[in-house]
Amino acid sequence: MPDTLNINNKGVAQNTYDAIVIGSGISGGWAAKELCEHGLKTLVLERGRNVVHNKDYPTATMNPWDFPHRGEMPKKFVDENPLITEAAGFDESTSHFFIKDKDHPYVQEKPFEWIRGYQVGGKSLIWGRACPRWSKYEFINPAKFGYGIEWPIGYDDIAPWYSHAELFAGICGNKDGIEAMPDGEYLPPFDFNCAEKDLQQKISSKYKDRFMIQGRWAQLTQPTALHLSQGRGKCQARDLCMRGCPFGAYFSSVSSTLPWANKTGNLTIRPFSVVHSIIYDEKKNKAVGVRIIDANTHQATEYFSKIIFVNASALNSNLILLNSTSSRFPNGFGNDNGLLGKYVCFQNYRGSVGGDVEGYEDKYYYGRRTAECMMANFRNIKKNDVDFVGGYMAFTGCYRERGQREQQTPEIGADYKDSMSEAGNWGMYMYMQGETVPKKENHVALSQDKKDQWGIPLLTTSVGYDDNDEKMLKDFLTQSSEMLDNCGIKNIKQHDNHWAPGRDIHEMGGCRMGKDPKTSMLNKMNQFHNCKNVFVTDGACMASTANQSPSILYMALTARAANYAVDELKRGNL
Repeated sequence: MPDTLNINNKGVAQNTYDAIVIGSGISGGWAAKELCEHGLKTLVLERGRNVVHNKDYPTATMNPWDFPHRGEMPKKFVDENPLITEAAGFDESTSHFFIKDKDHPYVQEKPFEWIRGYQVGGKSLIWGRACPRWSKYEFINPAKFGYGIEWPIGYDDIAPWYSHAELFAGICGNKDGIEAMPDGEYLPPFDFNCAEKDLQQKISSKYKDRFMIQGRWAQLTQPTALHLSQGRGKCQARDLCMRGCPFGAYFSSVSSTLPWANKTGNLTIRPFSVVHSIIYDEKKNKAVGVRIIDANTHQATEYFSKIIFVNASALNSNLILLNSTSSRFPNGFGNDNGLLGKYVCFQNYRGSVGGDVEGYEDKYYYGRRTAECMMANFRNIKKNDVDFVGGYMAFTGCYRERGQREQQTPEIGADYKDSMSEAGNWGMYMYMQGETVPKKENHVALSQDKKDQWGIPLLTTSVGYDDNDEKMLKDFLTQSSEMLDNCGIKNIKQHDNHWAPGRDIHEMGGCRMGKDPKTSMLNKMNQFHNCKNVFVTDGACMASTANQSPSILYMALTARAANYAVDELKRGNL
């Protein structure tokens, strides 16, 4: 807390709601939607500024020449922000949705790149939007093959909630019948271009266990009546998503779930609210509210509710829970087993391959497709068939390069202008998204001596790669190169980017679900084992990472838990 504590409660009744949601990003927005729809007066706490759909997208329709540095960031800014400027999608047109390094420090015991966006909408404004489902094997395999605890739920438990989230959010894709990447409720996909179609057919003919598919992406290719009723429209294939989409064509909490919740009349959003801790009442044996510090005035205020959803994004949720101490929970909220902050994991993005595609000199493609193709996982599905555990999927695509004359021409003058109408050779790329092993030593904790400007301890990260990650990387590079060579790709190059963990922006764990209170923090409904009116449904709840992108699972878990919480409230159990 700040050195001088002056809590402004404005009267408990005025600060009391049915539910409090900490965080307004992908999962927080879903919690607000579901709770408000069921009639709960819901307070959403967001540490950053307010963002209103369309109103607060300052660069959405700007041309390249409208930017002072043509999209690049000045050297001074890059030098002052070496972390955030490495984030995927960060440039002059999107920088307003990312933090600045110096404003939000943390302590790295090992290199870890913590990418953050603090505003209403959180990282849902700047996410990659890939939405494949987990298969049943991702829930089973960690325990089956001995590299994780048993999940308290299986695919059949979450499948209906996947459908619930997909139908509302709007996910494009194709029903491909692949066991490792189950089908969902999809809008029409972005189609392959000519080179991708050829590559897909060659892979299918040469490999019976490898499937290149049209990507499952949170883009409205053909909006339904439900999407139009949200005020959203069709994707225009501008590929400027991270600026904020004026059409609402990609899913974000700002364009979809929060406005939907607001229409109920049950939503209150409080921006500039840095959550300090959850308040636990030892007489009632439950949480009763949340203490915040106003980001601008540093005034402390307490809000009260019957249930609390923690959706601050995985590592911030861990920070808040670790800082929520009481006589009952001296080591952090719900932390009887000492595992809070432990088993933090991420996804392995280090490997990529690329090469030249021959032919199609008379072909091109139109629009700026916002969805990549996907290669479903083919490793360690039904049995552990290699010398590492876990699997990997890949993102891939084909493109046509600039013409040679343009590449060799100074970027000014008539020759440059003429060369822009030419096209060069076709190329392709593929990069991995690999599962990592949850390990106790990969953890986060509170700094013992460093605090932020609001008097809250800084987060210390200690997360690294292991031998399993290196073996998986090697396998991806070898298998992908051989596969592409067999499909006629030329001049294949392999690359290990040596990224530190964190730049994948898929950090998970620290407050994991499980069947046993001795080895996990949350039960099958995302409740704390030892405090049933607090739910965690963002990435912090994950017991393992799988190989698929996680965001659509967060949406499904949140919707499931929120509906359960409403039912339990009605029964008087919370």
